Parts: sequence; C-alpha cells; structure tokens
Amino acid sequence: MAFNWAYIGSGSIAKNTARSIEKGEHGIVAVYSRTYSKAEAFAKKHGATAYRTFEEAVNDERVDGVYIATPHTSHLEYAIKALEMKKPVLCEKPVGVSKKEAERMINTAKENGVYFCEAMWTWFSDVALTVKKWIDEKRIGEIKSVVIDYSFPGLMMNKNSRVLTPETAGGGLLDVGIYPITYCYRLFGMPKSISCSGELKGGIDIKETVILDYGSFKCKLNISLDKLKEGCKIEGAKGSISIPMFHMAWKATLKSAGEKEIFRGKTDYLTEFSAVADEIRSGKTESEFIPFSSTLSCLEIIDECRKQLGLVYPFEK
Repeated sequence: MAFNWAYIGSGSIAKNTARSIEKGEHGIVAVYSRTYSKAEAFAKKHGATAYRTFEEAVNDERVDGVYIATPHTSHLEYAIKALEMKKPVLCEKPVGVSKKEAERMINTAKENGVYFCEAMWTWFSDVALTVKKWIDEKRIGEIKSVVIDYSFPGLMMNKNSRVLTPETAGGGLLDVGIYPITYCYRLFGMPKSISCSGELKGGIDIKETVILDYGSFKCKLNISLDKLKEGCKIEGAKGSISIPMFHMAWKATLKSAGEKEIFRGKTDYLTEFSAVADEIRSGKTESEFIPFSSTLSCLEIIDECRKQLGLVYPFEK
C-alpha cells in the first residue's frame, strides 16, 4: 500500500525527493506552494492535486504524512500548523534556524502525540550507519583526530537565492555546516567545547572553521560557500576511516593493521522516506534514526557558532 504525502513547497529539493520516492511505494497526492502556478505544475507532473491553501493540502483525506520542503525560515510555521492538525511531519533540514524554534516544533509534536522528524538523509544511510558501527566497535582504536571539509560554490548562485539572503537565513552554517556538525555529533555526542571563527559578508556567513573539542581529540570542520570540496577523514590509534562525499556517501574505507575494508552502500531519499513511513505506520512519534535530542543538540552547536561569529538574521533583531 502506498504511503501518501502532502508536499509543502515545490522547489529544487521537492523535485529531487519526488523523483526518488516515486521509485518506491510512495505517492504524492497534495501540493501547496506560495505560488499556485508552481504547485499546479508540480502536481501535474506527479499526479497530485494542487491546493491554494496549506490547510486544504494537509486536510486532503488521502494524506498519510506531510513533507515540508520550503526555505527553513518558514519551517516553524508550517510544521506547527500540520502537527496541530494531527498530521505526521517530515521536515527538511535544518528544521529551524535555532534550537528555540526546534523546541517549539518538538513540543507541539509531543503535545499532539504526532510523529515529527528532521529530513537529514545522511542518518538513514547504510554507509553512515556502518561508519558509526565501526567507531562504536573501536575498529580504529581511540580517536585521534577528525577533519571534515564541506563546501560548495554558493557565492556563484543568483544573488537573490535563499542561500545568499539574510532574510531567509542563508549562509554556510545552516545550509552546509549542518551536515558535518550532525555527522560529528551522531558519532561522538556533544563536545566539551565549541570554537568557531569565520567570515561574514552581506549579512550571512560565507565561511567558517568549527572546532568541536572532545577532550582527547578534536573535530575540525571546514565550511564555506566559495569552492567545491567534500570529504571526511577520521584518524584513530589503530587505523583510519575515510568517507568521500560523506553527506551522500556511496562508500567508506577502513584501514587498520595493514588491511583495507571498503563498505559500499547508498544514501538516497527513498531510503529516508521509506524508513519514516514505516515508523509512522508503526505508531512511533519520534524517529529512532534521528531522536529529538540529536536535532536539538546540533542546532545548539549552530547557535553557539552563530553567537561567536556575531551572526544575527534581520528577523531576529
């Protein structure tokens, strides 16, 4: 039986996820976008119904879950509305621009007994889960250092792009930094201390170096919007783990005791949506893949980085 979604938003991420999930047992039955013509075009392509209001889309009796794929400054409004309407929600990362916003969404989910989950595909990935298993099993011994690079040439995008606009909480941390920060948190937990230095321009952060200090080792995260670079290297006392394109990995390599082990897998939207659908069907209100505490802790780290950078968005002033 298909699991039917109401799509809130019809931009690039909505288009990408739709192409992936329709390969599985998922259907898109309702679509809402602030621009009705865009919702109409998206709905036509996917055999769905376009609605002029958010409430009409979510209230479609065929809807099993609501997927929010709008700019992150609107996640709070849409998620709370859907949760109060007793509809399960899968909300794109980051779920909010601050820990405070995420707390409001999670509290609303708890008050209404409804499922809520951050759409961070990395943590539904069998590659990422295998890396965590290797770390937990101490396959490379005690951790000595972690370096993650993640940047893309966002500065070359249209100047009106949400990624470059302060009013939509653009910049490196929320669009790019959420990935390496989440990766380190899910492997090692909350750091003992956080250090962040970087560069602000035009009201957004365009690059930063984040140091997550765990006492016996540090995670160094290099984040930017000025080039294309990605990779994760974890060094241990007995070996190392490397993950190219870590946020959407297809493989991870473990080297230890002169031997090499390669795990090949996938990171895709279909795996994420199917896992969420299974959790909703089973009656869960919190994901086993991304617990509420993980979502909150990662935004707490970002909040601290923003504080150290002096990054305040116009709508927060």
